[in-house]
Amino acid sequence: QVQLVESGGGSVQPGGSLSVSCVVSGIFFRVNDMGWYRQAPGKERELVASITSGYDTNYADSVKGRFTISRDNQKHTVHLQMNSLKPEDTAVYYCNAEIEMLVEDSLHALGAWGEGTLVTVSS
Repeated sequence: QVQLVESGGGSVQPGGSLSVSCVVSGIFFRVNDMGWYRQAPGKERELVASITSGYDTNYADSVKGRFTISRDNQKHTVHLQMNSLKPEDTAVYYCNAEIEMLVEDSLHALGAWGEGTLVTVSS
């Protein structure tokens, strides 16, 4: 069984920094794209940042220049460094990954989610 386990997050004042990390555990063949999404109260879940296995990155316009996504392919981890945080960054942050699993001699890709970690930016 594959699990995405998140850590980090918490509370910070505007202008501060926080980070969140996620590790993929279990039995799988390969981890492809990884990313972070967030969902604020009363809003839809949205993509924050993503990173391919080749380290190409993509960011939401609202976080460009403030957030940095990185990954360690050996450790199957993804990390989001968040700087210059604003109150509108307050949300539950979810880790997402496309996992390839070997099932009966063929590879199957599935999207997996972490349980989410809360980030609160408030004075």
